[in-house]
Order: sequence, then C-alpha cells, then structure tokens
Amino acid sequence: MRRIWLRSLAAISALAAASAATRPHYGGVLRVEVRERFESADPPESGPGMADLKGAFAISEWQGGRRAVYTATEEAAGGRPFLDSIEIQLGRTLRERTVDLDLGRTDLVNFGSTESRRVGAGRNTWSSSPARLIALVFSPRVEDARVREALALAIDRTAILNVLLQKQGEVSGALLPQWLSGYAFVFPTAADVARARTLAPGKTLTLAADERAIADRIALNARDAGLTVTVVPGGAAADVRLTEARIVTTDPARALAVVAAAFGLPEPPHAESAEALYSAERALLEGYRVVPLFHVPDVYAVGPRVKGAPGITPLGEWRFENLWIESGRQ
Repeated sequence: MRRIWLRSLAAISALAAASAATRPHYGGVLRVEVRERFESADPPESGPGMADLKGAFAISEWQGGRRAVYTATEEAAGGRPFLDSIEIQLGRTLRERTVDLDLGRTDLVNFGSTESRRVGAGRNTWSSSPARLIALVFSPRVEDARVREALALAIDRTAILNVLLQKQGEVSGALLPQWLSGYAFVFPTAADVARARTLAPGKTLTLAADERAIADRIALNARDAGLTVTVVPGGAAADVRLTEARIVTTDPARALAVVAAAFGLPEPPHAESAEALYSAERALLEGYRVVPLFHVPDVYAVGPRVKGAPGITPLGEWRFENLWIESGRQ
C-alpha cells in the first residue's frame, strides 16, 4: 500500500511540474528577427508588424532600420501581456535569420516569398492567409499597351509558384485574393507565349526587383516571347517593377481601394455588391498597367521557447499579447 501511495504521489508531482512549465506566466523577452528594414526616424504607424503591437506594448527603443524594443503596457485594454518585452532586429539577411534560429539566438523569424524552403522540416511555423499580392507595376513611360500585355502573357505563374515559392500561396490574375472576393478565378492566369510573340517582338524592358529569383524567371519567360528584360536592383529606375501590396482588411471594397492606391491606380468607385466590385476591379486591370501574379502568405518560423496561440492573424497582423516564454528556458 505504501508503494502504491508513493507511486501516486510521484505521478501527481510530475503532472504538477509539467503544468507549471507550460502555464502562462509573466516575464520573458521575445526575440524577433525580420528581413524588412524601416529607414525612418520613428517606428511605423500602420500596417502589419510593429504597428500592431501598440496598445499591448509601448515603444521603448527605436534605432531606425536596425532595432526596436517594445515593453508590456500594464494598463493594456485586454490585460497586461505575459511577455515583459519584445526585441526586434531589423534588416536581417536570410543567413543571419536562419543561423540565429538554428542556434536558439532568436525566437521568431519571418521568411520572404522565395525563402520559405529554408524554414526546415519539422519546424513549428505560423502562416497567414494569402494576404500579400506580388505584381508587376509598369512605369508611365511604357505607353504601348501591347508591350505590357506581351509581358503579362509570357509569364508562367504556375512554374514560379511550384518551384520558387514552394507552392506557398496561389497564382492570381486579380488584385483581391479568391478567399476575399470569391471571383478571383475569373481573371486569366495562363501563359500564352504564342500570342505574346505577336504583340511586341524585339522590345526591351528593365525590371526592378528585390525578389531576384522571381525576376530572373520572368526575364527567362519574356525571352521565350521575344522580349528582352534586364533585371536591375529594386531601388533602381526601371520600366516595370516587381512589387508587393498587402490586404489589410476583410472588407473587399476597402481592400480594393487600398491595393489600388498602393500601386498608383485610380481610386475605384465604392461597390455595394460582388458584381459591382468585380466590375471595379476589372476596370483597374484594363490596359495591363498592373499585372497581378500571386497571392502569398506571411510565413514565420517559431522557436521552441514560444508558447501560446499563433501570434499572427489571417491578415498577418502581429498579436503577441497572449504569447509567453516557456518557464526555465529563458
């Protein structure tokens, strides 16, 4: 009987210890590394990322383009966050982010559109909905609509998605993603190299891009269609730019207006129905000034110290107030 009692006591103690190790508690610093670099005197005021921390956390240190520190707000509307603070390293290279994650020097790392393959098998990840639109935006100096259409028709979106994006996201010919509008599938996405060759043979273009791998593949596709595309750095002046816009709301009409503004398109009329919204979007895409390519998610690799529900929303907004650091591993 004594042996049974001792065995039961040991089991209860082990259960209590396990519960204490995983129970949310106050304290700890969440270490975050991102690839974006915010070169500004003040931290961002809007958009997914650091701006989403406001309310639950207050900025306590800002080194533009390099580092930010946020401290828990005692009087936060939803109650004090479990974390004491969040330390964010900005502008980290892919190698720095990957090595720091592997060595346990950071807790949360975001990966770009073509970097997801580096997350590693078996790693805990958080992914948003496909809420970022990758698109080509033409400069006003490319006046010939046939040239713009030729490049649009030359691109093999499916091959780029499968190989370079590792099937993260979806091909799209629409500004709004399918999960939001319900009609994105109507916009064509298939390549038509034969038609592209008839539109602008021998034309040359410069393409500015930060996502070099995608840009190089676009240049290769363009060559098959009789176009010569030279890829230049993202900050350079160019005929066309590979860029991104983010879906920041689940209100389709408002989301369309925000994306249009991000790409320099006219403000669409407010749409009260799906049919009106579709018509407004179709009008924005006429003339191929903007060529949507993919809707992709935000992907984060998460270290073993981080506990709690996923810290990002379907739109990729940061929600770190309910996260905590596992006890004994700080």
